[in-house]
Amino acid sequence: QVQLVESGGGLVQPGGSLRLSCAASGSIFSIAVMGWYRQAPGKQRELVAQSTRDGNTNYDDSVKGRFTISRDNAKNTVYLQMNSLKPEDTAVYYCSADVQVVAGIPNQFRYWGQGTQVTVSS
Repeated sequence: QVQLVESGGGLVQPGGSLRLSCAASGSIFSIAVMGWYRQAPGKQRELVAQSTRDGNTNYDDSVKGRFTISRDNAKNTVYLQMNSLKPEDTAVYYCSADVQVVAGIPNQFRYWGQGTQVTVSS
């Protein structure tokens, strides 16, 4: 009933940039929090960045100063601008959305995108 579609991954040289996008659609009343997670092979999934509807953000220490998360609430879309990319940023990146689906029922559900591969290599 709620779908997150990601785009923007790819192969980039160290020091390069990529911009990821994630658009949510379906039965949505509001989205409280949208975020980006990543998982490298053999590693635990980790939070990269997240943003509330009013623009409050936080970042993992490993990406502070290099990545920027932003939202377009009218489009139910979240972005991740990634600059100064490093090989250790290589991972599958997943977006998330904490969705209230029905007006008057405040329950929120966590939905996930299918992931997009980011590879940083020379």
